[in-house]
Amino acid sequence: MFQNNITRLFNIEAPIIQAGMIWASGWRLASAVSNAGGLGLLGAGSMYPEVLKEQIRKCKAATDKPFGVNIPLLYPDIDKHIQTIIDEQVPIVFSSAGNPRTWTPLLKDHGIKVVHVVSSSKFAMKAAEAGCDAVVAEGFEAGGHNGREETTTMVLIPAVCRAVDIPVIAAGGIATGRQMLAAMILGASAVQIGSRFVATPEASSHLAFKEEVVKAKEGDTILALKQLTPVRLIRNDFCKQVLEAESRCASSEELAQLLGRGRAKKGMFEGDLSEGELEIGQVAALIDEIKPAADVLKEIWGECQALMQDPLK
Repeated sequence: MFQNNITRLFNIEAPIIQAGMIWASGWRLASAVSNAGGLGLLGAGSMYPEVLKEQIRKCKAATDKPFGVNIPLLYPDIDKHIQTIIDEQVPIVFSSAGNPRTWTPLLKDHGIKVVHVVSSSKFAMKAAEAGCDAVVAEGFEAGGHNGREETTTMVLIPAVCRAVDIPVIAAGGIATGRQMLAAMILGASAVQIGSRFVATPEASSHLAFKEEVVKAKEGDTILALKQLTPVRLIRNDFCKQVLEAESRCASSEELAQLLGRGRAKKGMFEGDLSEGELEIGQVAALIDEIKPAADVLKEIWGECQALMQDPLK
């Protein structure tokens, strides 16, 4: 059986983490990935505190394997989410979009393993100093909220591995076993995969959004809203409005007004492909079908293991 510092840290079989994506990563997806041997994550960023508690309990009922919760640290009710995680004895937390020093010590005091998502070596070092057990180094190719530095995964992974001594998990532009092996050769101990798990029946996102992901080709996504929080979007009518506003140097206030509230829910959860915010990674260009999460994990890990034996195959 394959083992390394990440599989031992999380007590999982395959070094594949399913990203905790808003409007996609509910208990069905997280438990399916965990049951298949990876690490499933609940995406708390789109959940009210009472919803997160319900999702954790449903995930516990659906799997006896380890799973975790992803929390954006800028979440308005972050203190309630943290208390829920502690009360429900969730073993693993992935944090993002904020300062890891704020909550990592408290979570660690309760025996919870903490991983922070970073977009640069500088932030990776800060996460290590804060006591995080590992970092996710997420490259420019990723979907969802991204780094302003626009460093690609190919450059970011070796840079972060050189900067910190804790395990590094690669993210951004990974959806195949060959890409996974490339990330591990660059120094990563595991991969975090988001976009490929969106196109699964278990993802809680709308079927119309999943089908749009499958249809996406190279160049169909773009990093936008850098004045607010950078996010990679599928080009649609809403995205065109954003790009037009940015081209005339619209203020942060105007962009925030254009974004409004509930735009991501409208697109990814309710299926409004025109006016909704459709977040996905560049790797959508390599996704050509919707298939069960367990099959996705087994296919990626199986291809990676085969290539470990013969990388030039």
